[in-house]
Amino acid sequence: MTPRLETIMPTNPSVIRWAVLGLSLGLSLGLAPVRTQAATIEVQNRDRPGVGFNDPTPVEPVGGNPGRTLGEQRMNVYRYVAGIWERAIDSPIKITVSAGWEPLDCNATGAVLGSAMPYNVWYDFPGAPVAGTWYPQALANRLSGRSLTDYYGQQDDGSGYGNVDIKTQFNINLGATGCLTGTKFYLGLDGQAGDQINFAITLLHELGHGLGFSLLTTNPSSGARFMGIPSIWEAFMYDSTVGKTWLAMEDWERSYSAMTPLKLGWSGANVAAAVPQVLTFAMLPALQVSGSGAGSAAGLKQLGLADFGPALGPTPVTGVVVRVTDQVNGTGLACTPLSSANAIQVSGRIALIDRGGCPFVQKVKNLQLAGAKAVMVADNVVEPIADMTGSDSTITIPSVRILKVDGDAIKAALLNRVRGKAAPEVLASLSAAVTGQYAGTDSAGRPLLYTPAAFSPGSSVSHWDTTLTPNMLMEPFISPNLTTTLTAPKDLTLPLLKDIGW
Repeated sequence: MTPRLETIMPTNPSVIRWAVLGLSLGLSLGLAPVRTQAATIEVQNRDRPGVGFNDPTPVEPVGGNPGRTLGEQRMNVYRYVAGIWERAIDSPIKITVSAGWEPLDCNATGAVLGSAMPYNVWYDFPGAPVAGTWYPQALANRLSGRSLTDYYGQQDDGSGYGNVDIKTQFNINLGATGCLTGTKFYLGLDGQAGDQINFAITLLHELGHGLGFSLLTTNPSSGARFMGIPSIWEAFMYDSTVGKTWLAMEDWERSYSAMTPLKLGWSGANVAAAVPQVLTFAMLPALQVSGSGAGSAAGLKQLGLADFGPALGPTPVTGVVVRVTDQVNGTGLACTPLSSANAIQVSGRIALIDRGGCPFVQKVKNLQLAGAKAVMVADNVVEPIADMTGSDSTITIPSVRILKVDGDAIKAALLNRVRGKAAPEVLASLSAAVTGQYAGTDSAGRPLLYTPAAFSPGSSVSHWDTTLTPNMLMEPFISPNLTTTLTAPKDLTLPLLKDIGW
């Protein structure tokens, strides 16, 4: 299962309604805006009668949420999360949010849970700290000390939410057949989501995007800036490959940077100060393939870790590698309980299985039940290594994800052994050692932004990288160990927002 936390990012200026009318041309009142120690968030429900926040389906109270209908419980979570953000940030100007439930991208094995965006953006407004720079409306209002849509008399675009600060939407189809079938949002307020998806965490993440945790107006795929103007994010995005911030790059350089894994870091002072309190020292995972039967598959391999099961440590988990073969029902992906022949084959050994067909946790649990001591999941497409998402507290064996090229090489070695070309076994050893570098940072200690080689619209650049440890709220995938704490020692969300001006 791969539930994705995602924001909508523009692919061209027509995708989003930017606040380009009535912009100030560098005016300044010379007065510092009044600061308060809290904010007010107004949630505007745009759902139709009987839908989303208006769904009358009867439900029982759950996890501190007293709502008696599905719609009421959903809105209770929204108000609860809005309260967390109200206490975390300060603004003298009310923050308006349009909220609704709509069909979002999903299939049997993955889904977009929600998306959000600043609905209006501004540059060169009164009080703008940096000239010629786009800011999300909620932040621009705070810095200006006034509602800019009111100040400039901006009219609604006919949608009914044309002047709001943030627009959010959540997947109305989640759990329906073909959309992570059977998976539901947990609407409790106590964090006890279990195998369900915590709506409070999903919403907390999306409101973070709406407040400014996103690249905004620069298209990371092409590197092009809307109206040629950079966003406030670009001054803090430092690419260690070329030694430049995005402010100093050409369009093609920004595009290249957005698709170069593990090189784009965040250089803001507030985040830098929080990193030692929040991130742990990296555990350098290692997969060593050996044995005289390994042939060209031998050597040290890249691997991704799992959000579930025991963590790898300095004591290696070593065993004979076996490949799970096709079963009578035509599946060899461990998406169903293993046949007796396969169970005998993997028992006490390290099982090699292909990605695809079902969630990672389902594969690993079936192999655990068959007696495997560890699992290697080989990618079925060519893409950068990534961790395996999912949650199952009953999984007790380690599992890792490996590149397709490495999986293919190990399979070839195993096939040679089956054909009698090399009698000794193929062995694998899984371990991890502590390093002196914070997990998910570059060599200078800057935490990394998410830049997969296969560009991911709505996710690339506008999230923390998945290598940060522990998991952060603003990573692109939801994790079971996230909390509603936005700052050190739990998270880096609020420090980053402070870097851009909150």
